[in-house]
Amino acid sequence: MSDSSHKGPLLGRWVAGKTGRWVTLLIWIVAAVILNLVWPSVNSQEVGNAPNLPDDKPSVQAEALAAKEFPNAAGVPALLVWHKDQGLADEDLVHIQKLTAAWESQPLPEQTFVAPYHKMPVQALKAQLSEDGSTLVTPVFFDSSAETEELKQGVDELQKQAKTEFGSDVFAEANDSNNLTARVTGPVGISIDATGLFQNADVSLLIATVLLVLIFLLLIYRSPVLALIPLIAVGFAYMVVGPILGFMAQQGWITIDQQSISIMTVLLFGAGTDYCLFLISHFRQLLHVEKSKWKALFQAISGSSGAIAMSGFTVVISLLALLLAETGSYHRFAIPFSLSIFIMGIASLTLVPALLSIFGRVSFFPFIPRTYDMQVERAKAKNKPVPQPKPRKESWIGRIVVTKPWAVLGVAVILLGVLASFSTQIKFTYDILSSFPKDMPSREGFATIGEQFSEGELAPVKIMVDTEGKNVDLKTAMQKLDYVDQVSDPQQGFENKQISAVDVELRMNPYSMEAMNHIPDLKEAAGQVLEQAGVANAADKVWISGQTVDQYDNKQTGDRDDKIIIPVVIGLITLLLLVYLRSIVATVYLIATVVLSFFSALGLGWLIVHYGLGGDAIQGAIPLYSFVFLVALGEDYNIFMISSIWSKRKKMPLKQAIKEGVGETSSVITSAGLILAGTFAVLATLPIQVLVQFGIITAAGVLLDTFIVRPFLVPAITTLLGRWAFWPAKHVEVADIEPAGQKTPASLDS
Repeated sequence: MSDSSHKGPLLGRWVAGKTGRWVTLLIWIVAAVILNLVWPSVNSQEVGNAPNLPDDKPSVQAEALAAKEFPNAAGVPALLVWHKDQGLADEDLVHIQKLTAAWESQPLPEQTFVAPYHKMPVQALKAQLSEDGSTLVTPVFFDSSAETEELKQGVDELQKQAKTEFGSDVFAEANDSNNLTARVTGPVGISIDATGLFQNADVSLLIATVLLVLIFLLLIYRSPVLALIPLIAVGFAYMVVGPILGFMAQQGWITIDQQSISIMTVLLFGAGTDYCLFLISHFRQLLHVEKSKWKALFQAISGSSGAIAMSGFTVVISLLALLLAETGSYHRFAIPFSLSIFIMGIASLTLVPALLSIFGRVSFFPFIPRTYDMQVERAKAKNKPVPQPKPRKESWIGRIVVTKPWAVLGVAVILLGVLASFSTQIKFTYDILSSFPKDMPSREGFATIGEQFSEGELAPVKIMVDTEGKNVDLKTAMQKLDYVDQVSDPQQGFENKQISAVDVELRMNPYSMEAMNHIPDLKEAAGQVLEQAGVANAADKVWISGQTVDQYDNKQTGDRDDKIIIPVVIGLITLLLLVYLRSIVATVYLIATVVLSFFSALGLGWLIVHYGLGGDAIQGAIPLYSFVFLVALGEDYNIFMISSIWSKRKKMPLKQAIKEGVGETSSVITSAGLILAGTFAVLATLPIQVLVQFGIITAAGVLLDTFIVRPFLVPAITTLLGRWAFWPAKHVEVADIEPAGQKTPASLDS
């Protein structure tokens, strides 16, 4: 009878049998080719300006009212910052006037309005300059519904015409040049720069991630074939996921943005490689004791598939919880992330076994694992000395954990607790500009505005009120506020003449937390003016629009999402662990250790970002992103290790099962953890601070799980709880009595 006919698990025979392996490989090849030919790529369906807030949010409703009642200023502004150290000459101003005249007569792509500076005398225009006469800011408004790529086309044309008008590329002049320089900032400039950073990051991120995974695999396993097997599997999963997501986006079922695709790539290669290694490691261990590669592979599939499937399912369910978010950036992550892990889980249970079946022991060349009998036969055939059996190495970590569990528990909890305490010191920001490199045009333009004018000019706040025909002096009331720099003359609504509005420039960075905190104050102040004028229900007749209000609503919505999604994720993972482990006690301490690890990662990440990199704050969205990833991925390692201990518990005393389970899984989980942390750390090489911070915190959390929680904390708790760790599940009661002569450390098991 052929080895391949070994009565292994049904899944193993289907995907890794003599015929099944080739069928499995062919199915993946055909699926990848057909899907990419029939359905669009995910990158072609990216949306650059996907809304982040639902229509019922105050800032969205206010923006709609502003577009309806004040159409001349409708749209998003690109602020052109013209600067010359020795002062703008009349000739420079004439050139700028000619440009605004051209843009009024022949609007740029997606342009809705341009301030008519060409209709002003040069002397009047000089009044718009900064105090030292070096800087002028001119706005050009673009359609708010235009995608970022369309806005970029308009700005590119703008810069092209300016180059022709001035005879040189003033937008490319260095900031420290004595010549005239120009920068595009404001919402349009910021949006274009942000998109450009992600576009440039996609390819470099993919290349860096693949190279890092390849190098790690070569260093850890020292086998070129084995290093390629996980990458082949992840590559096929990537080729299948892409067109599926592209099709879903084309049908309007989901919205794709560049940030989600960038992080999905990291997740796919990092977590995907982990799942592959769980199976590969088990296969390699069995090849040392099993001569038949078929039997070894079938046993590896049987022993690993449950843990891999459970790990993948845990991550998928956790990521799907992001569908409950109202914040668009969270919600858009759910499907790409969960689908990529789902497809990768299928690949690790089908394609990877098929590839291992095809290559067999050669997968590990040149360090091919063989049984002792095979080594003896090989030595005799080559007339070499017969090798001596190698004594089984005992895991020093496993030995320490079962002999000194209280000490291990104390040290681990103190270390993680100290790190977690620093998470209370974190300061948050919602300022997107702080994520940009300092030499980005929009950030340079903003810095110039802050130096020469008021930072609030970058993104004014529009306050609109329904006066009901009463005399309301909104401008005077707003000008009295100490945090307001300038207030425009009142504007009357286009359709509803009772709507009055003023544009307010704040004294501080409009993207800062300080500015955001003044939004309720502005609304209250405007409401008081209406009340004094006799307007009923004044609070309901105030609308505020602008970038600062948008960020304020984003923060409020994000806080709401945190309160809902974090408990849901914990609840879902708890239920899955209860079903899988059938142990209430184990579920409780596994969840508790991963939550502790998350706060420790936040604290460690803050130490690195704040004290190591000099960052003043981290982006407000990062804690939720990191929580979902770290809690879900952290349970992966716990599930894999606990599964090993649970299995061995049926054959040996608990402490021996813990010792061997920790030793058996330590190398593969360490390898997997290093690779996963490395892939997230790749994000820290990008010029986008939000991804740098996310990468650092997530990588720190993975490393804490890999080197503290999984090898020390969880096994120590399991040792101390003893048989109660299984409660109320029924396990094979093999030798709760320790072998003769073996000393049992003090624990609940004794």
